[in-house]
Amino acid sequence: MNSMPAPGPGPRGADDAGAGGADGRGGDSGPDDGGPDRGGGGPGRWSARAEAAAAVVNGRYGHRLMGLPGTWIASVAHPRTGFQWPWSGWHYWWQAHYLDALVDAALRHAEQDWTGSPDGVGVHGGAGVPANSVPPGGFVAPGAPELARIRALLRGIRIRNFARLGNNYFDDMAWLALAARRASALAAQSGVARWRGARRADAVLGSRLRGGQSDRLGGGIYWSTARDYKNTPANGPAALYFARQGSVDTAGALVDWLHRELFDPDAGLYLDGVHPTATGREVERTLYTYNQGPILGALLELGSAEQLARAAELVAAVGRGFAAAEPAGAVVLHGSGDGGLFTGILLRHLAQAAIDPRLPQETRDVAAALVEGTAESLWAGRRSTPFLAFPDTTGQTAAERFGPDDAVGLSSQLQAWLAFEAADVIERGR
Repeated sequence: MNSMPAPGPGPRGADDAGAGGADGRGGDSGPDDGGPDRGGGGPGRWSARAEAAAAVVNGRYGHRLMGLPGTWIASVAHPRTGFQWPWSGWHYWWQAHYLDALVDAALRHAEQDWTGSPDGVGVHGGAGVPANSVPPGGFVAPGAPELARIRALLRGIRIRNFARLGNNYFDDMAWLALAARRASALAAQSGVARWRGARRADAVLGSRLRGGQSDRLGGGIYWSTARDYKNTPANGPAALYFARQGSVDTAGALVDWLHRELFDPDAGLYLDGVHPTATGREVERTLYTYNQGPILGALLELGSAEQLARAAELVAAVGRGFAAAEPAGAVVLHGSGDGGLFTGILLRHLAQAAIDPRLPQETRDVAAALVEGTAESLWAGRRSTPFLAFPDTTGQTAAERFGPDDAVGLSSQLQAWLAFEAADVIERGR
């Protein structure tokens, strides 16, 4: 496996490969069930578990793109099978969530390096960096080692995408725009030289998203450049992006369009999308976990009394509509492939709700229980050999789901990492 340029001495440097050594093959059992105590400013249980999941993704899936120095990309499965051509499948939007997870890890490490009363502000939101992680002299070195990989990954995405930042799908571009904006904020507040790559990605992708809007079907953004479908997967993250950018009117219009066109009042959840037809419209009524997440995030980001009330109702509906029968307290998982990321995306935004003092305590408790219950089930279902892996299917452990010689998809392992980061946000925010 190709390695990144050395990110620096100490424990952060070990993050460049797996948890146990230079080849990423040691230490696969991860931290014990209890994890270290959080006393004295050290990492807590969920931080240790997030670190273990990060080591799996970075050490087993991550590699230089075509061996090029200064690049990084994740394979879509481990172990990789057959010859990997430069144009082999790579899943643009999975890489966007990998970028977001790396920002999470950098901020988590930074907060652990400073004392203070954690409030979680900015960890998953648009503000950039938790307030208590910024010492009087400014935010300094703790985020820099992870920043090297973040920069290399964004560069790898652009090169792998044939030197372009965008593609033909507005949902994909919205995810990368969100991650690039957070990465740019991290760089700016880490005392690192201004990073034009992330700022350019933010600007280019934001412009593309604006170009995806139309008045057809009453508003909203198309799913793709084919412009024949408008859906929640594109409009939810786009609304969140515009809210974080400060384009409140645009974000509010998208949220209102979603509520008007795709909200199911019986379920209290958002449906998948709507096709324009010769006679009007045809609604796709499928319900997915991940569609609820960015809408929840956008409602919290916009923050009016009406929007906060909608957010509280959405959290309650998620608890009713997506709770797994077994294990109790967990959100359902959607298997492999794209579905392997769905629940992790929802948990990211439920963590925001769990630490938001503007929401009723009951809402915060429901959100926290869903995040922690799901994260606990993923951890309990892990396997340790032949390498650490987490389950992707409700009711099955990783050992039951994957044979010893099976390739394990990136999406579900990235989902576990997102889940543990979300649980850590709650642990630190309480």
